[in-house]
Amino acid sequence: MKMDMSNQMRMEQRMKLAPRMIQSMEILQLPIFALLEKIETELNSNPVLEIEEAGESSETEPSPNISESSETGEAGEIRQPGQTDFQKPEIGTGEGVSKQEDFRKLDDFADQSDDYLYRTEISGRARNEDGEFDRKLDAMNNTPDLGVSLNDYLIDQWRLVDADEKVKKAGEQIIDYIDEKGYLKVRLEQLQNKDNHDFGMEDLEKALKLVQQLEPTGVGARDVKECLLIQMSQSSEDMSFEMELVSKYLDKLLENRLPDIAKKMGCDVEKINAALLRMRKFDTSPGLQISRVKNHPIKADVIVEPVEGGGFKVYLADRSIPTLRINEYYAGMSKDKKLDVKAREFLKDNIRSARWLMDAIAQRKHTLLRVSQAVVDSQSEFFEKGKMYLKPLPMSEVASKVGVHIATVSRAVAGKYIQSPQGLIPLRNLFGGGMETEDGGSESFGAIRAKMQQIIDSEDKSKPLSDDTIREKLEQMGVKDIARRTVAKYRKLMNIPTARFRKKF
Repeated sequence: MKMDMSNQMRMEQRMKLAPRMIQSMEILQLPIFALLEKIETELNSNPVLEIEEAGESSETEPSPNISESSETGEAGEIRQPGQTDFQKPEIGTGEGVSKQEDFRKLDDFADQSDDYLYRTEISGRARNEDGEFDRKLDAMNNTPDLGVSLNDYLIDQWRLVDADEKVKKAGEQIIDYIDEKGYLKVRLEQLQNKDNHDFGMEDLEKALKLVQQLEPTGVGARDVKECLLIQMSQSSEDMSFEMELVSKYLDKLLENRLPDIAKKMGCDVEKINAALLRMRKFDTSPGLQISRVKNHPIKADVIVEPVEGGGFKVYLADRSIPTLRINEYYAGMSKDKKLDVKAREFLKDNIRSARWLMDAIAQRKHTLLRVSQAVVDSQSEFFEKGKMYLKPLPMSEVASKVGVHIATVSRAVAGKYIQSPQGLIPLRNLFGGGMETEDGGSESFGAIRAKMQQIIDSEDKSKPLSDDTIREKLEQMGVKDIARRTVAKYRKLMNIPTARFRKKF
């Protein structure tokens, strides 16, 4: 086969996303907290972008005349409401003035206005010895506290334990192998190094008993049974019956075989139920009390309120989103031909970036409101009556109503929450498919799960319903041709145990 290289020309069409479109899509899919972080980042990095305070209007102030101000030092001054007079910097326009000097003077101009610093929320940023912003210190100051790890928490307590040196070293070794839930997942024999005579098995066993006395109670256990027994032994109440129940019959407890346990222990089932009620206060993952991952805060992006006479009012919860504008002083500088070319281009680039951000935020508000309105119109019965009236709603239907692409709808609802008479729920949960009903209509999967929950909540707990019986009851409620395996799948998704484990004696 002959191989050679040659030039070839061809015409083709390719779709390329412009940076402005990419930013618009990024802003659209951001939840409100992420959007606020994005705005704060842009305020810190873009010198021409600022927050418009309430009562201020950028249209009432004329653009400064840079040429006059450079000659007289009087014209073109900008005074914000409540702002005191300050000396305006002179911007070099000759060839002998460097770009770095120009930008230093721009920073000095911003520093001289306390109001400007307040509006851009950078007054607390860290500076280095030269007075410049130190990005590393700034990032460190804004980094959230990671909190104390379980290992550090236990080591701090272990330093105060009075024990022999060998036991102390053995305890440190044990603590290093305790996982985030508080369990020791290795055997003590594995922690003993035959070539290291600092401590032996006897020291490890003593150390483990001392470690198991640390806080949180139950830490250092090797399994669930030991974890519960440690907590019971350190309880101020008399837990002798519960300790016998756990130590001998934990496996049968997990299988909900209470009558068998009662027969072997020579007591009635009511006594066992009372013991289980007292045991609920114990934690089977004590380590998570210290090292638990914090949940991210949730805030509604859309609010739905009922209107007198019927219907719902939909509006955005965007009061926390600041109104942005371009600093007029810098906007005027970007048009001054006497200013250094590189400085002018720098300002123009930042002004363009600021406008893109402002347009993207406005587009986000417009799209999110229209999509939310279409969803609320389609799911009005759900907002009035509850989950059992949730309808099947594909995203393509909403996209057709709004007149946008289905991908735009997907981005608009991603990570967003809606506050409604039915509570705070993810906006995406209002979409989904469904099944055909006996009357020829359709019912959403969410409504079917709500009916399942209603059936299980109303069952006789002494004789809980099987999946096949639940299927029959769903058919009686109008859900057509639902399979038993589908009922089992929904039950698992709803974290509902099988009939055997739902039974109460």
